[in-house]
Amino acid sequence: MTESAPSFALLPGAAESPVLLHVPHSARAIPADVRDGIVLDDAALERELDHITDAHTAEIAERAAALAGITPWRFENRLSRLVVDPERFPDEREEMAAVGMGAVYTRTTHRGELRPAGTDPEPLVARWFRPYARAMTEAVAGRLAATGRAVVIDVHSYPSEPLPYELHGTGPRPPVCLGTDAFHTPPELTEAARKAFAGCGETGLDSPFAGTYVPLDFYGTDARVSALMVEIRRDTYMTEPGGPAGAGLERLATALAALVDAVPTTAPGDRAVPPSPSR
Repeated sequence: MTESAPSFALLPGAAESPVLLHVPHSARAIPADVRDGIVLDDAALERELDHITDAHTAEIAERAAALAGITPWRFENRLSRLVVDPERFPDEREEMAAVGMGAVYTRTTHRGELRPAGTDPEPLVARWFRPYARAMTEAVAGRLAATGRAVVIDVHSYPSEPLPYELHGTGPRPPVCLGTDAFHTPPELTEAARKAFAGCGETGLDSPFAGTYVPLDFYGTDARVSALMVEIRRDTYMTEPGGPAGAGLERLATALAALVDAVPTTAPGDRAVPPSPSR
């Protein structure tokens, strides 16, 4: 990947759609100079990418957008999360920093060394994390300006068996996990997701992964921004850990489209919900 290639993309939807499908972890691309700072050999890096990448989630979102009655907007990360993880807190609030997986990862999914101890994250944060965060903030602001609300649906996947890096890997691992936030996830959005994914198997809440992504400018303060994380268990649509997609992809894309169609285009009344201390 060259320096001039875009590291993320905002793909426009219908002007009246408040929905933004966010796909942060689907890509495997790593710029050459960033690769130089990773200690794994090429074979080990490919294995790590197999484990850490939410493979085919960009395709699921693209297919869902095509199927939806009103086309949602999409925001895609075009870089691997091994460059930076745009969904982490960039400071001490990030619990995954305890296992070397803050905004810039220093450890692997199996808790091995990814970058040398003492690596300064700031150059990568400045170059990749902050521009991504600004662009996502602008994308959400655009939906607010156009429709009076924004609904961020975070599209992820996770392995059928827990990996060593997981801090909460001992709980249920349903086919579809919905990550929620006490401030930004209204009950009607969660219920709409349960109904939309009913044909894809059991739907659980906040296990093995909890919370959802909201740009920090709106986080915990602006109830016009709703958000829900959709975590899809990988064995339901692909060969693990990093293999091809199967027939389940179309079923999941259809369910995601149904969720998009369940989101009203008109803004609901203000919700008086206390902010959440964590995502």
